[in-house]
Amino acid sequence: MTRRLLSMMSALAIAAGGSLAAAGPAQAATPPVMITKVYYNSPGSDTGSNSSLNGEYIRLTNTRKAVTNFKGYHVRDKTGYTYSFTSDFRVAAGNSIIIYTGKGTNAGSKRYWGRSGYVWNNDGDTAYLRNSSGSLVDSCSWGKGSGSTNC
Repeated sequence: MTRRLLSMMSALAIAAGGSLAAAGPAQAATPPVMITKVYYNSPGSDTGSNSSLNGEYIRLTNTRKAVTNFKGYHVRDKTGYTYSFTSDFRVAAGNSIIIYTGKGTNAGSKRYWGRSGYVWNNDGDTAYLRNSSGSLVDSCSWGKGSGSTNC
C-alpha cells in the first residue's frame, strides 16, 4: 500500500512538474503607449529641406481600451533630441499619432517637432518613450536598413 501511494505521488509530481515546465515564462504586460513605427530615413536625398525633414517620423499608438492623455510623455533618441507633450493631448483607444521631425501646424493626429535637422540616424539609433514620471514606457532600436522599422 505504501509503495503504491508513493508511486501515485511520484506520478502526480512528475505530471505537475511537466505541466508547469510547459507553461513557459509569463508575458510582459503591453505598455499603455507603444512606439509602432519609425521612419528614420526620409525618401530621396537628405537635403535638409522641411519636406525632407518631415519624411522622417515616429508613430505612437495608444494600446489601452480608453483615452490616454500624453501630457508629460516625451520621445528622445540616443543623442538626447527630445520631443515633449507639454500640455493635455488626449488620444482615443487604439489610435495612433505621428510626430514629424520638421516644422508644421499641429492638427489632429499630426504633431511637428519643429527641428531644422534630422533626429533619427540612418545607420542605427534607438527611440525612447518615457511617461510624465520619467519611467521608460517603450523603446525601439534599429540598425542600417530599409529606412523604416515597425516596432
